[in-house]
Amino acid sequence: MYFKSFTDKNLAQNSYLIGCQRTGEAIIIDPPRSFAHIIEDAEIEGLRITAAADTHIHADYVSGARQLAVEHGVKLYLSDEGDEDWKYGYTDGIDVQLVKEQSTFSIGNIDFEVWHTPGHTPESVSFILTDRGGGASTPMGIFTGDFVFVGDVGRPDLLEAVAGKEGTATSGARDMYRSLKRFKQLDDYLVVWPGHGAGSACGKSLGSVPISTVGYEKQFNWALQINDEEDFVKELLHEQPEAPVYFAEMKKLNKVGPTVLHEQAIDLIKTIDNLNQVASEENVLVIDARPAKLAETGLYSKSINIPFNKSFANWIGWIAKYSENLVVIADEEIHEEIKTTLQSIGLDRIRAFVDPSVLTKAELDTYETITVDEFNDEMKKDHTFVIDVRNDTEWKNGHLPNANHLFLGNLKSMEIPTDKELLVHCQSGVRSAIASSILKARGFKTVKQMAGGYAEYEQIAYETIR
Repeated sequence: MYFKSFTDKNLAQNSYLIGCQRTGEAIIIDPPRSFAHIIEDAEIEGLRITAAADTHIHADYVSGARQLAVEHGVKLYLSDEGDEDWKYGYTDGIDVQLVKEQSTFSIGNIDFEVWHTPGHTPESVSFILTDRGGGASTPMGIFTGDFVFVGDVGRPDLLEAVAGKEGTATSGARDMYRSLKRFKQLDDYLVVWPGHGAGSACGKSLGSVPISTVGYEKQFNWALQINDEEDFVKELLHEQPEAPVYFAEMKKLNKVGPTVLHEQAIDLIKTIDNLNQVASEENVLVIDARPAKLAETGLYSKSINIPFNKSFANWIGWIAKYSENLVVIADEEIHEEIKTTLQSIGLDRIRAFVDPSVLTKAELDTYETITVDEFNDEMKKDHTFVIDVRNDTEWKNGHLPNANHLFLGNLKSMEIPTDKELLVHCQSGVRSAIASSILKARGFKTVKQMAGGYAEYEQIAYETIR
C-alpha cells in the first residue's frame, strides 16, 4: 500500500492519497479543489487515481470530488446518510456510489468500511482502512474527516451559527456523544487520520500533530473524557469560535456541486488609469495582499489589506462577498497561489491582478501604528473611539475598560461613530492591521492601531506592577 497525506496550510485541511501498488489503483480521501500535485505524486509512484471520497459535505473549503469526476472520470464515494437536506445534488452523469453505515468498497486490495459518524454534520461518515494487499485481516486506521481530530472533535453548531437552523447545535452535540461512544470501542492501535489540524475553524482546540491513534485520543482528547451526555453537550457547545460567514456558501456549493473549473486568463493591471477604471466598475472589491508594513503607508483608495499568509483564506472568506469581482494587488510570483487559495473557498470571480508598482502613481491613504504608551494617551481623549477586533473568547478573557468589542469579521458592516478618531487593537497587531484598512476603506479619516496588541499591553502592565 502507498500512503501519503497532503495539507493545505491556508485551510489546515488534510487530504490523503492511498494506492494499491499491486493493481496501480488509488483513491483521494477528502480531495482539495486544486489536486494537480496529488495526481503528480501518484503518477511518480506508478499509480492512477481511480476514485475519490468525501467524509461529509464540507463547510470550510470546496471539495475537488466533482472536478475529479468530470475532469478525470474517477468514481466518487459519497455519503447517503442524513435527511434530504444532506443529499448530494450533482450525482447525475458521473460515476458515483452512495455509501451508508456498513457499506464497503475496495481500491485494488485495500478495503474500506463505512461508519456513519454524525455530530459535526448529519451525513458525516468515516472510512476504516484494511490493507488486505499487505496481508492484513484487521484494520490499520480510520479516516475521521471532521468527526475526531487530534485533541478535539468536530463542532456541531455550524448549521445554527451560519444558517440559522435553530436547535441543530444541540441535536448535533448529542449525535456526536453517541458517535464517540462507538469510537471508544475501536482498538487502541488504530491510526486516526483527521480532516483538519490546528488553524481550522471546524473545532475549537485542534492539535498541530498531523495524526494520532484511537488509544491516544481515548487518553488525552478532552471530548472522550466526559461520560455524561448533558455535561458533554454543554462543554462541546461552550466557546466554539465564531463561524466564518462563508461556511454557509461552502455547504451550498459542495451540496449542489461546485463549478467545474477551466483555465482562464486573468487580466494583469499595469497602469494606474487601468486600475482606476476597473476599481470603479460596479460590484468590485480591491484586495491588497501585500504585507501590512507595506500597505499601512500606501493604501489604494477603498482597498482592504489582507496580507497573503496562512490566515488569508479565513479573512477573505469573512470579508468578501461571493457576488463581488475581486481585484488583487500582489507581486506576480504569488498570483497563481492566491488564485488557488481564493478558488479553494469558492471565490472564483477574480477580475484582475494588479502589479504593486502601479501604486507609485496613485493617490494613497494611510493609517498609523502607535506604541502601547501612545495608545494609552490617546484613549484618555474625549474624541477617540476604541475598537477591539478580537474574538469573543479573547474579549471575555480580558479587555481594555473603555474598548468597544467589534469583531473583525463583521467590521465591514458594523455601526461606528463618524465623529471620532478610531483606535484599533487585536491580540498581537496582525488583525488590527486588517481592521485599520477596512476602516480607511469605509471612509474614516483618522485610524490608529496599537503595535503589539493586547498581549503587549498586558505585558507592559505586568512589568509596571512588578
